[in-house]
This record gives sequence, C-alpha cells and structure tokens, in this order.
Amino acid sequence: MTRRDGGPAIVLLVDDDVADQELTRRVLRDDVINTDLRVVSDGAAALDYLLRRGAFAAGGRAPRPDLILLDLNMPRVDGKQVLREMRNHATLRSIPVVVLTTSRQEEDIIRSYNLGCNSFISKPVTIDGFMQTIRQLGTYWFELVRLPEPAEEEEA
Repeated sequence: MTRRDGGPAIVLLVDDDVADQELTRRVLRDDVINTDLRVVSDGAAALDYLLRRGAFAAGGRAPRPDLILLDLNMPRVDGKQVLREMRNHATLRSIPVVVLTTSRQEEDIIRSYNLGCNSFISKPVTIDGFMQTIRQLGTYWFELVRLPEPAEEEEA
C-alpha cells in the first residue's frame, strides 16, 4: 500500500512490549512492502502522536497513520482510552484500528468493538504464530482493503 503522495503506508504500533515491537518491526520490514512503522510504548504517547502534542508537536514528527495496531493493556493510558479519544475526535475517527492484545476476554472484545475498533486479534503465544499474524494483517490491510483517503484538513 502506498499513500496518495506515493510514500509508504504509515503504521502506528502502540505496544509496551519491546519484544512484540521488534517482531512487528521485523515482519513489516521483511514481508510488507512500503510501510513506515512508527512505535510508541503507551496510550499517552499514542494520543500525543495522534494529536501532535509534546514531543510530536514539531512538524513532520507525527504523520497521520494509515493503520494503528493497538495493545489494550498498557501503562498510563490503556488502549480502550485511546480508542475512546480517537472516536470522539473528528480528525482521528476514520483511522482504522486493529486491537492486537494478549486478552481473550469477551468483555475486552465487546468493549473494543463498541469503542470503534475495526478488528480485534488476540496475540498468539508463540513467536512463529505472532509473526504469521502480523504477516496476515499486512496482507489484509495493505493488499485487500481499500482505505479512505484522509481529508485535506486531516493531513495538516
């Protein structure tokens, strides 16, 4: 997938697990063509990124993601709070969000969909299973799905 400007699709990974960050980085780099992975370690940093605040206020530091991979259980601000904020913010609500979490609890699944996630995936427990899941996500979101282009005012 490429952006309208011809650049790589931007994926924002919001996950506090360093090992999962590295595996995701490796799979996207090796298996998914033309992606730019941005990583933050908690929901507070994700909201700063998305709203271009704090460390992300400088121009170009936080390009609008084409897809967000969001963990639910993180320090400071959890994934459910990030979803709630995004879906209540006019310029963020159209960004697709895939919840990628260790949780298998029905309550988390229901709440995530009610808050507006586009998909809910429980992380596999094996490294190979996790890497295969990321590959399949890449294929689905970057080869099969057609995503809306952001409005001009959303890109600023």
